[in-house]
Amino acid sequence: MGTASALPTTERYPSAQVLDVRGRLFMMDCGEGAQIQLRKVGVSFLRIEHICLSHIHGDHIFGLFGLLSTMSLLGRSAPLRIYAPKTFRPILDFFMVQFGEGVQFEIDYVELDMKEPQVVYENRTLELLAFPLNHRVETFGYIIREKMPPFNVRKEAVQKYDLTLSEIGTLKRGENVVREDIVITNAEAAYRKYKPRSYAYCSDTAPFPELAEWVKGVDLLYHEATFPADMAEMAEKTFHSTTLQAAQVAKDAGVGRLLVGHYSSRFPSVEFFLDELRSVFPESHLASDLLEIEI
Repeated sequence: MGTASALPTTERYPSAQVLDVRGRLFMMDCGEGAQIQLRKVGVSFLRIEHICLSHIHGDHIFGLFGLLSTMSLLGRSAPLRIYAPKTFRPILDFFMVQFGEGVQFEIDYVELDMKEPQVVYENRTLELLAFPLNHRVETFGYIIREKMPPFNVRKEAVQKYDLTLSEIGTLKRGENVVREDIVITNAEAAYRKYKPRSYAYCSDTAPFPELAEWVKGVDLLYHEATFPADMAEMAEKTFHSTTLQAAQVAKDAGVGRLLVGHYSSRFPSVEFFLDELRSVFPESHLASDLLEIEI
């Protein structure tokens, strides 16, 4: 929904993303104008179940009051869960006192306070983890990953071997079926419906040693790259990352793909970022507003 850093431009809205995990919608940050962007791409406000706020700098939360108000006007009744640092509590309280009279849905605020990745939500098919980042204020990143699906037994195997209910259960547990005259391997007779996917969201942050280990092996890593390589001093001063630093995290973590955003408004075009990124990590890509990516 948005790839700008502190200042929005005519081409870039501030930080906001929506992740659709098999119909469940997770929103990552909620910068100014997020609901306008949601309308442009046809995302239903009422289907958003979780909002994950990295920190309370304005370019990451200024769109939230408008979004919550619109949800109320649309008659939302389903609960909404918001994950955020403890510094978010006064902001939420202010909203409820000043504008919350018509809010008929429950807002479940999950206060983040951890020193390493920790599961903050899970259901039968996925889990959401939060972990601390390295920024000027208390800031958190997120990982959303699918759980390994159970084994399904192939119909042709049931017919071929005349499998009993007990043997089917054995195969679903990932085990082999051992008969007196034959071993029916799980690899032959069963399969998983899909390979679990994972996504990590890291904005805003300066580099720190643990990050690569925490996001190790994710299919898609979103990492801020506010500045190009020659502005490393500015990045250090503001606790942000350069292109080369973001790419190094992706390389060290062995991720599938790297997606960067949170661009400084100094640069009307960031196409030159791509050469810097790919010099370290070839599977690097530039985020742009309203971009859709399938993991």
